[in-house]
Amino acid sequence: MRILGAQVFGENGFAQRELCIENGLISAGGGGETVRADGCYIIPGLTDLHFHGCRGEDFSDGTDGGLAVMAEYELSRGVTQICPAGMTLTSEQLVKICSAAARHRASGAPGAELVGVNLEGPFLSEAKKGAQNGAWLQKPNLPLLDKLIEASDGLVKLVSVAPELDGAIDFVGAASKKVVVSVAHTTADYDTALAAFKAGAREVTHIYNAMPPFAHRDPGVVGAASDSPGVMCELICDGVHIHPAVVRATFKMMGADRMVLISDTMRAAGMPDGAYTLGGQAVNVRGNRATLEDGTLAGSVTDLMSCMKTAVSFGIPLCDAVRAAAVNPAKVLGIYDKFGSLEPGKIANAAVLDADMNLKAVIFHGNVVSGSL
Repeated sequence: MRILGAQVFGENGFAQRELCIENGLISAGGGGETVRADGCYIIPGLTDLHFHGCRGEDFSDGTDGGLAVMAEYELSRGVTQICPAGMTLTSEQLVKICSAAARHRASGAPGAELVGVNLEGPFLSEAKKGAQNGAWLQKPNLPLLDKLIEASDGLVKLVSVAPELDGAIDFVGAASKKVVVSVAHTTADYDTALAAFKAGAREVTHIYNAMPPFAHRDPGVVGAASDSPGVMCELICDGVHIHPAVVRATFKMMGADRMVLISDTMRAAGMPDGAYTLGGQAVNVRGNRATLEDGTLAGSVTDLMSCMKTAVSFGIPLCDAVRAAAVNPAKVLGIYDKFGSLEPGKIANAAVLDADMNLKAVIFHGNVVSGSL
């Protein structure tokens, strides 16, 4: 297939060029069907490395059917690679969700490709637990992490930790040799966070949320991340969690190459307003806001493609927003050799957007699986 007339995303931004697909891969040239996409943008399929659920399902439930529903919905929204996140759960339930992920990948079920598992809990701070269940928090536990890596058949790619906890820095040093360690749900000051990054932590989980603010005399995790080249920063850009001015400032401070847009969606994404649950806790959803009974924000209901569009509406250049939603998360997960760009040899997963950034079509392994061209 040859797609002509579109602005195609590349290493240096957008350029009008043909996009060729052959045998499910991006190719340097080729024949077959020729279609036109004048006035459209073609971007790599997005990778969401931090979301909990959608369409009434939650990864923390640990059900095979739930993962299938989630994968189908994410693919329909141009998210072609998924790395669902667990919550703070019992050790037994964590094993269950990791095992479910391994079965889902082995089954070859349709929908977005399951490329990893993100363990957001349970090694987090009680004081900054947010929507996590405090009853199941625990100190960093390397044997448990090893058990979960094994249960997932190697799918565990990220683990969050509050670096001020007892034994956390040693845990970071050991765990970072196995997975990406992310600083999260923490009261850590600048020095403690910096120690975690020096020990091997390479990411910040939903920066600003569930951590001390960036203050001029106490810069905390945000300041330590800024001073640590190579540390990636997740950002929830749903119009609720982060003010537009802070979104712009963070892209400037960290640079677009270090930003990772995430959705952090819970099971209400793609569903009507109402009562839902997250990690076993009651959540009320009204519009684009999901909260616990005490008003604490409980994740998002805005899918990653919509978050990317919101970032652009806040003044982030489209090429930078695409980099943060497609390129950078693939690099964090170690899958950039196959996904995250539209270069020859990569798997042909892409999204076609119209001039107003509305999703027009989703291409998955070279086939149009949603919308039309």
